[in-house]
Amino acid sequence: MFDGAEIHESVLTLLAIDRAGAKAICMAPDVDQLHVINHHNGEVMLGEKRNVLIESARIARGEIRDINSIRADDLDALVFPGGFGAAKNLSSFAEEGEDCVVNADVKRLVKEFIAKKKPQAVLCIAPAMMAKVYQDESSKPTLTIGNDKNGISMIEAMGSTHQECSARDFILDKEHNIVSTPAYMVGQSISEVAEGIEKTITELLRMTP
Repeated sequence: MFDGAEIHESVLTLLAIDRAGAKAICMAPDVDQLHVINHHNGEVMLGEKRNVLIESARIARGEIRDINSIRADDLDALVFPGGFGAAKNLSSFAEEGEDCVVNADVKRLVKEFIAKKKPQAVLCIAPAMMAKVYQDESSKPTLTIGNDKNGISMIEAMGSTHQECSARDFILDKEHNIVSTPAYMVGQSISEVAEGIEKTITELLRMTP
């Protein structure tokens, strides 16, 4: 949650994809994490390093690819789970807000999806990263991270529109083929978050060709 992909959100996403009869292709950039957090006490573990691809492979049960090998033509849809990894490793949003930068391969792949008008989903804090990618596009999407006022203001500063939403629901932007759900940004239980993620994945797959 504090330094990588949120495990509940990731596993619930994989479960929803499998239940829908689709196949998940997991990927991550081969880079070091910004830092490593001790999830027992919330403190930064000074001097410890972990690799994003290697750590992500734990969640994917080893079936994972380096994102630099993936192209939009390889996929029907793209989904980013949340957790601070999206704001610390896939982008620098946690440190730099609206002035953040997005990992080069993440940005490339999202841009390829935009160009091909393929559907994408973003969960939890990941919509902030999506807003940054869209900042230089002529048309900006509507996204949700729930009701976090600070996050909302930064998403809007990047030009996107924010719409408040509960963890049990999702926001659909038909024009940009993007579906988003706030998950643990507002969710108070795993069942609540699971409901929103399953609805999001169902909608995402409905949008695939």
